[in-house]
Amino acid sequence: MFVELIATIFAGIACAGVFLVLNRAVNRRLPKWGMPVAAGLGMLGMTISNEYTWFERTSERLPEGVTIAMTVEEQSWLRPWTQVWPYAKRFVAVDTGTARRNANLPEQLLADLYFFGRWSPVNQAPMLFDCAEGRSALLIDGAQFASDGAVTDANWERVPEGDPILKLVCET
Repeated sequence: MFVELIATIFAGIACAGVFLVLNRAVNRRLPKWGMPVAAGLGMLGMTISNEYTWFERTSERLPEGVTIAMTVEEQSWLRPWTQVWPYAKRFVAVDTGTARRNANLPEQLLADLYFFGRWSPVNQAPMLFDCAEGRSALLIDGAQFASDGAVTDANWERVPEGDPILKLVCET
């Protein structure tokens, strides 16, 4: 966040500098209000660029075996351009490389989910998936396992038909 702020400030300074050079090239015939407008447009352009490239930059840095399961795009009336071109503000990634399956319960998988947000820290949560029943259980507070490996205190919730996270986990 701090690096993006510094980059935005430098983009404003650079655009003001370009305006200054252009103004000198035309013997100072450009209006005086042009320099702050150029700086503001440069900063706005840099901010918009950072918003739209955040998802690509973040997803490229994911380690091997971590796959994006779902993205959430955002539109806002405060940013009218997002009505035409929404941007990815959040996404969920699943660590399919370390997903674990119990031999006694082959239809159940335990996988780590990572929740990424534009201005929030990354959150990680283990989740148990039952592919046969189409349900999942979040195991944040820990879990009690029976002798056969079944989770005894899971709070199972039905997953909607065609859920991308369940589909990704069950296909691995």
